[in-house]
Amino acid sequence: MDSHHSVKIALLCSRVRVEEKMLLAALRARGAAFERVDPRKLIVDLKGAGAATGGLDEYSAVLVRCMSHSRAFYLSRWFEDRGVPAISSHHTVATCGDKVLTSAALQAAGVPTPRTLAAFSVESALEAIEEMGYPVVLKPPLGSWGRLLAKVNDREAAEALLEHKITLGGYTHGTFYIQEYVEKPGRDIRTMVAGDSVVYAIYRRSEHWITNTAQGGEAELCPLTPEVVGLSLAAARAVGVDAGQPGIVAVDLLETADGQLLVNEVNHTPEFHGAAQAAEADIAGRIVDYVRMVAEAGPASHIGEYAQEREEAAP
Repeated sequence: MDSHHSVKIALLCSRVRVEEKMLLAALRARGAAFERVDPRKLIVDLKGAGAATGGLDEYSAVLVRCMSHSRAFYLSRWFEDRGVPAISSHHTVATCGDKVLTSAALQAAGVPTPRTLAAFSVESALEAIEEMGYPVVLKPPLGSWGRLLAKVNDREAAEALLEHKITLGGYTHGTFYIQEYVEKPGRDIRTMVAGDSVVYAIYRRSEHWITNTAQGGEAELCPLTPEVVGLSLAAARAVGVDAGQPGIVAVDLLETADGQLLVNEVNHTPEFHGAAQAAEADIAGRIVDYVRMVAEAGPASHIGEYAQEREEAAP
């Protein structure tokens, strides 16, 4: 396409949080043609004829900001089937939405991570925990914001937690995601990757072992060192963000006692209002610029080449 004025962007979200307000402001500031699309109002024709509300294939790209994983999972696939690039792609949403799949993708790509095991019964989970050694961290395969994490210090605690999960039932409690406990220096590192670029890096500090800002962690600027940048890009590529599949992901890094960096998690719908203050960066603007680039490039899988051409053509 010759001009960004000929493209239209969909911002897919049910709730307009601080981040979505920032994104809407950035879209308006750039004069972009866009529309906020509420997934709760969509009716998808699975034969491919479109939605009852009509016209959703008119968009040049869709920025997926759904809080619901199931909505992001299904709608990213549907938009892509209609020839509309989803950001992040369905593959990335599917991988990042499940911690087991994320860890498997990272390890398959050779990205350093904490040792992680998956088990499917209380007996095998206890065996895995005992073999790994206490303390360990139990996480639900699905979930975010640092919720339902547990640091398990001994067998009695492990038995109680596993029994609770089985009793609660449900898909998220039937698979046991067990990770070695990494003694952090009172912080972890959160980065954001948009395509092939690292937008920012921040430390998240807390006296608690859970450092998520949603759990009270405080954000401050972290230098974009070659190691931080390289590992963040490797993690993003591992979950499917590349020239053929656009994506915006957050990467969580842990620092070990001997100074090694490990990738802990990758998130496909990152929050960033705290990071925007700490990093003193126009994160929403960077996201919008990337989405516009994807929209202008179209559904063809040459976004990386297109970005390079734009960079070379810039004054």
